[in-house]
Amino acid sequence: MSVMVSVFDARRTRTSEKYTAFPADVLPMFVAEMDCALAEPVREALVRAVTDGDTGYVGHGRALPEAFADFAAGRWDWSVDPDLVRTTTDVSVAAVETLRRVIEPGDQVVVMPPVYPPFWEYVTEAGGSVTEVPLLAPEGPADPYDTTSGWRMDLDGVRRAFAEGARTVLLCNPHNPLGLVHDREALAALARLAAEWDAIVVSDEIHAPLVHADAVFTPFLDSCPEAAALGVALTSASKAWNLAGTKCALMVGASDRARAWFDGMPTEVVERTGILGYTASVAAFAEGGPWLASLLAELAANRRILAEELGTALPGAGYRQPQASYLAWLDLRALPWGDDPAPLLVDRAKVALSNGRDFGRQGVGHARLNFGCSEETLREGLARLAAAR
Repeated sequence: MSVMVSVFDARRTRTSEKYTAFPADVLPMFVAEMDCALAEPVREALVRAVTDGDTGYVGHGRALPEAFADFAAGRWDWSVDPDLVRTTTDVSVAAVETLRRVIEPGDQVVVMPPVYPPFWEYVTEAGGSVTEVPLLAPEGPADPYDTTSGWRMDLDGVRRAFAEGARTVLLCNPHNPLGLVHDREALAALARLAAEWDAIVVSDEIHAPLVHADAVFTPFLDSCPEAAALGVALTSASKAWNLAGTKCALMVGASDRARAWFDGMPTEVVERTGILGYTASVAAFAEGGPWLASLLAELAANRRILAEELGTALPGAGYRQPQASYLAWLDLRALPWGDDPAPLLVDRAKVALSNGRDFGRQGVGHARLNFGCSEETLREGLARLAAAR
């Protein structure tokens, strides 16, 4: 049975941003939310909680840290100490509150564009200033069948940023919007560089459960001993199991230093965790594996369809199959749609994509497409884009 549902059926019953931000004749392929049914264990856990009236403030149990630790061990061979896991509202809050603990007002924080647009906001909300060290782009034209990404961290650029005063890196692994999964060697090199400069790495790993079969995810904290001593990982079940609105994320440490950062946070940081999000996350990590496997199979088929058919639909468009998640980074500079094609395509194609420029200067002429949908929806989106040429 398919995990995905019709976008048109979803729109009739759902009130989230994806289905209400644009008129009904616009195909929503922008925000990182999937057109999918809930995993059965998650649905049952939520129904049970609501039926039982278990909708108060979040408790102080260990169920979620232990469920995540078991999931991490089974999926990535990563040994997580549940005592070094804290929960909060979402990864955005986790990022801001962690940065508040590790930087001083005005401190420089390295971000690596093109990257998830709120990264800039996280840094400024926490009182820091952004230092951009863009990822190094692959050379030559994009090969749609290439799943090795070709993108990589600019470690020399990070070193220069450290030399100029930066002491924190806000990392995205897997990297949104590129679907890049940083390999162990690159992560360990970043950790050793950070150790050399007494710097901290805060790693957003929310897309980690969505890594495809032809890539290997390495948790930053598990990449080398130096990483464990100087890093914090941020994650959630929200992307993989489509639970963003239930509000629950995890902050994971691997050192006494991280424990001190967590313990120094206001108690409200943890208490803002949504109890329904906590309940759903326990069910997802503990029992949601079979559903996730089905989802990944459908996503792999969709990313292959894009590889096979995007060139025909949009001659000259650039695309590399992402190594993780359901987000495709499209280079549309060869099309006559200007520097910011997404707004134009809402009107001309009735397709809503994410604006490439929001991801940094490197996103000029680009757009991000969400293929977390049914095959029929994806093909409809491609047909509409082709007709807009």
